[in-house]
Amino acid sequence: MTKPARKPQIPNFSSGPCAKRPGYDVARLDLRALGRSHRSSLGKALLGACSTETARILGLPAGYRVGTVPASDTGAVEMALWSLLGPRGVDMLAWESFGSGWVKDVVQQLKLQDVTRHEADYGLLPDLSKVNFDHDVVFTWNGTTSGVRVPNGDWIPDNRAGLTICDATSAIFAMDMPWHKLDVITWSWQKVLGGEGGHGMLVLSPRAVERLESYTPPWPLPKIFRLTSGGKLMEDIFAGSPINTPSMLCVADYLDALQWCDRVGGLAGTIARSQANLKVIEDFVATHPWIHFLAQAPETRSNTSVCLTLDLPAEQVKALAKLLEAEGVAYDIAAYKDAPPGLRIWCGATVEQSDLQALMPWVEWGYGQVRG
Repeated sequence: MTKPARKPQIPNFSSGPCAKRPGYDVARLDLRALGRSHRSSLGKALLGACSTETARILGLPAGYRVGTVPASDTGAVEMALWSLLGPRGVDMLAWESFGSGWVKDVVQQLKLQDVTRHEADYGLLPDLSKVNFDHDVVFTWNGTTSGVRVPNGDWIPDNRAGLTICDATSAIFAMDMPWHKLDVITWSWQKVLGGEGGHGMLVLSPRAVERLESYTPPWPLPKIFRLTSGGKLMEDIFAGSPINTPSMLCVADYLDALQWCDRVGGLAGTIARSQANLKVIEDFVATHPWIHFLAQAPETRSNTSVCLTLDLPAEQVKALAKLLEAEGVAYDIAAYKDAPPGLRIWCGATVEQSDLQALMPWVEWGYGQVRG
């Protein structure tokens, strides 16, 4: 195959930090809060907007709290696990590296005894019908390193006794989420809206707040994990006063991303952009028999972290990713280190469909080059 002439205008296809929004210009950010205290009236107003604007665009139910927390999605998940788990048994779901990490934390760090593990290999989901919702349930919505997502929320009952704790970092703003079935939702700014790293978002349902105010964990809680004081929720966390000092530059960047979200049609617009991006890769895979989705069931294919396997030895797959980077057409698309060898192409809303259309002929050309 002849080397393609057209290259993606923005070759950033990393699964985190993800591509900035189209037309992004750091010089256009609202930088009034730089050098100001995050506890000033301006700082609190901007941080409060991170919560209220997020809730508005996502359409969160009344009574759901939204707060900015430390340490990205990881920090948000750990806050939930350490603060909420203990009074019930726990069902843990894992089908890729991040879900497996939460299992390890609950079993080896919290050392909970009544833990049921539902695990599956890369490319598959565990049997969701076997999950016990009398227990608390911890799961990822979208497996970022496997490209496998839960297809919907139908498997989660409305009358569950336990809490559902959902790591949704590569799903929020890209997939329809049944909010009323989720009690804790976490994500980071660096994913679907292309924000900066280091900050997480934590959403609590009224049921989660009730647990926090009625249960005290038996283990010590580090300061950055504490969500209550005197047996009551620390409401300030969800009203513009986070636990520790955030980057006000990152705050400005996130608010810019939310404004862009509005301009492309809100949540429906960002979901549509991501699904259109996935369609480009689906069409390519359908006509090239040497490349495959790692997700074995079509309904479980991620439309953000799209993971692909190729009919090549692992060394040649790595060579392909390096070749495309050297050509300046695709950066950071090698599969996650713990995943099967392959490519992982981010298709979230900030990626332009035209750039994916330009990329795929290069994947075909590169395949021919490394295959020899």
